[in-house]
Amino acid sequence: MTEKANLKTLKVRIKDKHKLILERMAFEVNQVWNAANEITANYSDIPIPEVGWLKTYFSAFDLQKDLKRLKAERGFIFHSTTVQEVIAAHHKARRQFKTDKLRWRVSGGARRSLGWIPFKVGAAKWKSGQVYFAGHYFKVWDSYGLAQFEFRSGSFSQDARGRWYFNIVVEVAQTTSSAIGQVGVDLGLKTTATCSNGLKLESEQFYRELEPKLGLAQRANKKQRVKAIHAKIKNRRLNHLHQFTTQIVKNNALIVVGDVSSKALAKTKMAKSVLDAGWYTLKTPLDYKSKAMQAVFIEVNESYTTQTCSCCGCISSNSPKGRAGLGIREWTCPECGAMHDRDINAARNILAAGHCRLAGGILAL
Repeated sequence: MTEKANLKTLKVRIKDKHKLILERMAFEVNQVWNAANEITANYSDIPIPEVGWLKTYFSAFDLQKDLKRLKAERGFIFHSTTVQEVIAAHHKARRQFKTDKLRWRVSGGARRSLGWIPFKVGAAKWKSGQVYFAGHYFKVWDSYGLAQFEFRSGSFSQDARGRWYFNIVVEVAQTTSSAIGQVGVDLGLKTTATCSNGLKLESEQFYRELEPKLGLAQRANKKQRVKAIHAKIKNRRLNHLHQFTTQIVKNNALIVVGDVSSKALAKTKMAKSVLDAGWYTLKTPLDYKSKAMQAVFIEVNESYTTQTCSCCGCISSNSPKGRAGLGIREWTCPECGAMHDRDINAARNILAAGHCRLAGGILAL
């Protein structure tokens, strides 16, 4: 990697005429995955006394030795590095979930696995205005100008509607933000995100707006229509959040966000609103966009940030507390007399908590 460069993943859509060849390669990938899974699963019942629990020690290298002949024996047409990448991904998943038998990849039916074709550096190239891979040319909607980039590792992936995408890691010049601002971000439901400087991202309720149309399509058993509506909801949410996160990163060198848990709140009666807000989808681009601009992004514990006065630091009796206090949008601190907007006050406390972490040297660890 060249000096002062960042890695970035670009995603472009592949034209539908290449669908058949990609589906064949995806079927072959599934065969490699399942072959690796079969090898490790057959040994999962053998106890290892030294460890005390059932586990095999098949490394990715061991599986590659057993499966390197698979491509030639079955006449697979994908690139040779794809076998290595599939086995590496299988090994990583086994280590992550601490099991020797993973889910099988299914190539057809209602429960089919979405197409996935990984590859290493050098397997994909840009030739004659097209992506060249494993002896085949693939036309794409080139919205990035791929000819200017040097391709690294990547993959072909399929979405629920059957559309294929080319995902490639490239090097981009490192840019340093000239912004000197600092902002705390409070995540919520009534307002998706509120910044300590007063900027707010209003909740658009993308799912709820299209819920009636989605219900009609589901009752009519129009599966493709259902997938299209879900994709529209996702794309609208992503566009909404990307515009907001780009604005935040351009104007601030320090961004602090509360560690509110979508997973925990999704188990409550607020589940639909929590999932529609897309908090994780907001924090993820804030993280990688901050790194690309050499800004600082941290998450902090947001406990008591709503109840605490951001001016004097006290927790008064009339500050909003618990679910009963969700309806309190504005309140006055009896100690210092400061009037607070509920969310802006929380965002300011989150920013202050971020300064405490910086002072403690957390980033140096």
